[in-house]
Amino acid sequence: MKDIRREIADDNEVDDVLHRKRNKIISLLKTKFDFQNAHLRSTANNNDGLLEKCKNYDAPDQAKALGIYPYFREIEAASGSQVVIEGKKVVTVSTNNYLGLTQDPRVVEAAKKALDLFGAGCTGSRFLNGTLSLHKRLETELADFLGREDSIVMSTGFQANQGTISCLLGRKDVAFSDRENHASIYEGCAISPGKTMRYNHNDMEHLEYYLKKYRDVPGKLIITDTIFSMSGDIANLPAIVKLAKDYGAVVLVDEAHGLGVMGDGGRGVASYYSLEKEIDLYMGTFSKSLGSIGGFISSNKKVTEYIRHKASAFIFTAALPPASVAGVLAALDIMISEPWRQEKLQENTSYVKKGFFDMGFQVNNNVVPIVPIKVGDEALTLFMNQLLFEDGVFAGVAVSPVVPSQQAMIRTSFMSNHSREDLDYVLNSFKKFGVELGIIPR
Repeated sequence: MKDIRREIADDNEVDDVLHRKRNKIISLLKTKFDFQNAHLRSTANNNDGLLEKCKNYDAPDQAKALGIYPYFREIEAASGSQVVIEGKKVVTVSTNNYLGLTQDPRVVEAAKKALDLFGAGCTGSRFLNGTLSLHKRLETELADFLGREDSIVMSTGFQANQGTISCLLGRKDVAFSDRENHASIYEGCAISPGKTMRYNHNDMEHLEYYLKKYRDVPGKLIITDTIFSMSGDIANLPAIVKLAKDYGAVVLVDEAHGLGVMGDGGRGVASYYSLEKEIDLYMGTFSKSLGSIGGFISSNKKVTEYIRHKASAFIFTAALPPASVAGVLAALDIMISEPWRQEKLQENTSYVKKGFFDMGFQVNNNVVPIVPIKVGDEALTLFMNQLLFEDGVFAGVAVSPVVPSQQAMIRTSFMSNHSREDLDYVLNSFKKFGVELGIIPR
């Protein structure tokens, strides 16, 4: 890593033109490590045996050898906006803990009490021996909060999507899914017997094209994230709802990143657009604004009863542990009673987006606290991410195939309990390395 920085510094002394500087750095990095080819190339012939592909997969090893491997960093401690990794404190902007509730003393205390009362786990599925009074209470409170008849609490958000979609989408039905939807949505569609049409991201004309094509199919399901986890884009929910009405489709929204972030009281994007009554199925998670783990589906009682008895991902997995459920109950109460958290989150988001924009980075002009910094080249992105980490900033990174080739990004996300000092530190670090690597002008 130090050798690469030295070579870059030497090579850049004579050329400060932005695109040439950037291209020289990428070229130098590619002589050391071509992530794109190493990650995506064919790793085994068909006749080499099942596990040969594993033996030949060397992209992580190459990245580790250069000191730019960004994944599975061990967090040794966490406090507010800072975490300890490799023995040093760093500011985290690699989090979905938007309202800062994961370590709230009231949430932690509620989890401790549940441990004392129920133990560490349920040791069985909700369907048989794993339903606690805590699960039922949380289902009731979620339904009341969202103004819906019923909710189902599941062990993960992934299972909430996968289980619901796969049990609802029958052999003759068609799902219409945004190309940037979460992997759990595509998993649910893939294992269902129905057909799935992927429309271009937030492209309502393309969605309508498919709806027209399958207008004679009675069972149609439009599925969309409300806030897309990588880009931070907001779904065009008003247009989706209108198209659903025009073509007789059901709407399922994934509010994983919308809950707690947008809408009245943090009820999500559906609430932000005043479309709560137009949404047939509301999916949410507990692992973002509510600071724990798990997921849920809210709908009318006939729909939730069907899912309870048909969704394999719900029936054949152990129930969410009592401490997690109790923590979510406490976090939900805090989110409702302390609206300043959502306001502070939006204030921090506005501040940091303006800071990035003023430097020359492209950012979305919305209130979503997901702020992807697009770098483009995979190797350059990994290199910059490592520089940031060494400078005390822990950020996420997304490369192909999570994002399209040559659209790699450093994914930052922010919390209500980031201080102004935290935000300024992060912005200064991005500016320093953005200039050094030829990504933004001086």
